[in-house]
Amino acid sequence: MALSRVLLASGRSVDLTELRLSATYGDVLEGYPCKLLNDLAIAGLLRSAEHVHPGVPVHLIPPPREYPDQFAGGFGPVEVLPAVTCVGSFRSEALDPGHDRALYRSRLTVVWFQPTPRIPSGCDAETALLDMDWEQLATDEEL
Repeated sequence: MALSRVLLASGRSVDLTELRLSATYGDVLEGYPCKLLNDLAIAGLLRSAEHVHPGVPVHLIPPPREYPDQFAGGFGPVEVLPAVTCVGSFRSEALDPGHDRALYRSRLTVVWFQPTPRIPSGCDAETALLDMDWEQLATDEEL
């Protein structure tokens, strides 16, 4: 059973089967948000997603980055990502029309950022999530 169903802009519906939400800067004890910190955190998220879901492609939706007018420290200007980090596992019907629909499905793990901790559902999701090219990013697997 899925947590929710998302309707992509392409018309394909995908089921969200697992979702991990976390505060983007919840683990930051010292320093300030900057490009270096953000890039390291994103790389860690991608490695973690690949480890948790081996064999499933992982796609990063590049996050919007804001540069508030604040003092730049030793690591450069302040760079802020949206407040909530999301790692979701999605599945849908098989990509290959020759695959038996009862025996195959397509899967993709997606990492994205959003301003609030809400579960994407229907057409109510971040635009970049709805616009992802499932046919190019996902892979079929046999059940």
